[in-house]
Amino acid sequence: MTEPGETAALAPREPITIAPITIPDADLVATAAVPDGVRYRLVQRGDEFTILLDQTELMSTRASASERALATMTIDRLASPAPELLIGGYGMGYTLRAALAVLPAAAQVTLAELVPEVIAWARGPMHAVTAGCLDDPRVQLVDDDVALLIAAAREGYDAILLDVDNGPDGLCREGNDHIYTKRGLREAWNALAPGGVLAIWSAYRDPAFTRRLMSAGFAVEEVGVRARSNGKGAHHVIWFATKRAG
Repeated sequence: MTEPGETAALAPREPITIAPITIPDADLVATAAVPDGVRYRLVQRGDEFTILLDQTELMSTRASASERALATMTIDRLASPAPELLIGGYGMGYTLRAALAVLPAAAQVTLAELVPEVIAWARGPMHAVTAGCLDDPRVQLVDDDVALLIAAAREGYDAILLDVDNGPDGLCREGNDHIYTKRGLREAWNALAPGGVLAIWSAYRDPAFTRRLMSAGFAVEEVGVRARSNGKGAHHVIWFATKRAG
């Protein structure tokens, strides 16, 4: 069994175009317009929630192990006793809650979420899932594009955790593409403290992106994780790109 934080075999890259899915007996709870003209849909079946991009499932309460691993495996790689984290994308909050569960009281987490409805859903219909994490005193919520925070920072973060899209090809919005370019990676490098970690979640492998991270000067680990805590579900990937100290 593979638990959150343990590695799984890497799967070949999956196609960017994902077949539409149907969730039987699911009720539409709300919708949200996303920059670049796409739309999120929040649906509910029983006590399960799913966020869809049109008909493509982006995240679900049924499978959260890889989102939690994004937090715990990043923090395991940090030397600072009271790290400062930047998390890009709230999603359903699994990465944020997993980080708060292991961070000390002196740590700080800046959470950037571009779509205000996502936070409204967290505080509203999904409040039981949210479990008060947005009100944790270590958390600063910023209603803006995480790329802007990265570009403005200079050695300001011990770790930058990105789960803003399905991978480096920007399925959710074309504006996310910048984060994964050479310029975007250089901005992330500048935003990290020496020894800091850029951690990026993806639904698929991307060897070209791995090479791009290396070309930007990072020491790169590509780790396979499974979507579910029982070792089942889709194969996901997390890149841990470390800014070498000195």
